[in-house]
Amino acid sequence: MAHVPQIRIPATYMRGGTSKGVFFRLQDLPEAAQKPGEARDKLLLRVIGSPDPYQKQIDGMGGATSSTSKTVILSKSDSPDHDVDYLFGQVSIDKPFVDWSGNCGNLSAAVGPFAISNGLVDPARIPDNGMAEVRIWQANIGKTIVARVPMTNGEVQETGDFELDGVTFPAAEVPVAFMDPADGDGAMFPTGNLVDELEVPGVGTLEATLINAGIPTVFVNAEAIGYTGTELQEAINGDAEALARFEAIRAQGALKMGLIADVSEAASRQHTPKVAFVAPPADYVASSGKPIKASDIDLLVRALSMGKLHHAMMGTAAVAIATAAAVPGTLVNLAAGGGERNSVHFGHPSGTLRVGAEASRVDGQWTADKAVMSRSARVLMEGFVRVPGDFSA
Repeated sequence: MAHVPQIRIPATYMRGGTSKGVFFRLQDLPEAAQKPGEARDKLLLRVIGSPDPYQKQIDGMGGATSSTSKTVILSKSDSPDHDVDYLFGQVSIDKPFVDWSGNCGNLSAAVGPFAISNGLVDPARIPDNGMAEVRIWQANIGKTIVARVPMTNGEVQETGDFELDGVTFPAAEVPVAFMDPADGDGAMFPTGNLVDELEVPGVGTLEATLINAGIPTVFVNAEAIGYTGTELQEAINGDAEALARFEAIRAQGALKMGLIADVSEAASRQHTPKVAFVAPPADYVASSGKPIKASDIDLLVRALSMGKLHHAMMGTAAVAIATAAAVPGTLVNLAAGGGERNSVHFGHPSGTLRVGAEASRVDGQWTADKAVMSRSARVLMEGFVRVPGDFSA
């Protein structure tokens, strides 16, 4: 029996923040995958190694976690105000779908370096030395991101001494600004409330802050669901009943935020919204063994991504945390001690992260001007990925 041979596609495997993904230039994809649709999704699923009932992604580039089952497609922007268009695809591990409903904040830090190195930014805008400002159009959510990429002798500087909890080795710092991170219609709080009563069948009625900044996120208090906020992955990810409760909370939050019309739709929208729980500061030991002191942080946050507790913190969720913390009266703000603030230092399973946000109230509506955090990024491998030529069959 004859079989279609493999094809090879130019690609780069990159780390951005605490995530990894396969990066493509749009022009390098097979013609059928250069436009949204089934062929593109099937290609990316095959590249990553999904759907995999074993949940290992052995036959692909994925790493069997939400942080490593990611794809990015970049192209030169048609907008004079932006350098590059950035499209993010979160690939399900065990199901045959790619979720295009949100951004990846961590991989956003790798977009600028990739764009510069792959000829997607006008050379006139790139200094030989210093910081190159890359203006990114985040196509999934229709927002602007500005990354500042260090340059040395005309090349992207990847090595450095910037340390990021959740990443083993230091690298060059890449500051990333998420401009106007709230919902495009200005509904940063979709229900109009800073705190809602969220009825969750089988769980109860919970206080929740439902915010759309960075990424739609449902925040609840750790204590209300039986946690302390100091939990590491093994305390939750091995507990099927706990994961089911979190999914029920997420689904009801999505419904209340207007992201879905029926709770049954949540299963096909795994990437958004996120669900997170918060608590006041407490001492704990991070997954690396590093002790975290309550006196060094403002609050504790644990967040789930694609149905599992994240090993650190999603970049977009960090934007949501910072923005919610900047608004007096949200659960995030109250866990951090209340009052007004323009930055927050929170503890997550791998350590801590500081992120800033500017929020203001205009005509009775809260809005966010920008959120800023520092990440790092580097190329792990570049060349070609190979997939069977009948990927779209």
